[in-house]
Amino acid sequence: MKKFLLALGAFLSVNVMAADLQEGKQYIQVSQQAAPQKEVIEFFSFYCPHCYSFEMEYKIPQQVKDALPEGVAFKQYHVNFLGRQSENLTRAWALAMALGVEGKVKAPLFQAAQKDRLKSMDDIRSIFLDNGITAEQFDGGINSFAVNGLVNKQVNAAAQFKVHGVPDFYVNGKFRVNPEGLNYDDFVKDYVETVKGLLQK
Repeated sequence: MKKFLLALGAFLSVNVMAADLQEGKQYIQVSQQAAPQKEVIEFFSFYCPHCYSFEMEYKIPQQVKDALPEGVAFKQYHVNFLGRQSENLTRAWALAMALGVEGKVKAPLFQAAQKDRLKSMDDIRSIFLDNGITAEQFDGGINSFAVNGLVNKQVNAAAQFKVHGVPDFYVNGKFRVNPEGLNYDDFVKDYVETVKGLLQK
């Protein structure tokens, strides 16, 4: 009975949260139709100081990912409109996704971009090699068919949602989290709860 009540309480709290969300406040509806698969997409740039804070200081993407129900995909897509090496970084991030090494290269890429140390793809390549990716993996993958497809997926998704600022979170292809409408006293928790609530809508 106790387990049932706890489960009921959790169910009710989720639904209360979803009901409490107000369009124009915590979120903006961007599409009439939800994506066929439940997913959360964060658009970001290694050059963006707010993205750096989200990722490295507040760990919002990781907290969102950890809070997602089973079967909900979490994706991070790089954008092309910030910084001199943005297009190369979008391609490099596609390679990281293809190799499953996002966790190895994310922090060093952020740090290098924030300090404006990236002058060419060679600098990005060096970061990959310094963090356990072989020269063969990098050189063989960076212009591969699979990576080209992931580059296009990121670029097309940013165009579809008309992303013009980052970090930017979208839930089920239907809702955009509106950070201006969140509780600044408990911003991280409110961000995570808003994403969870929008998954129920």
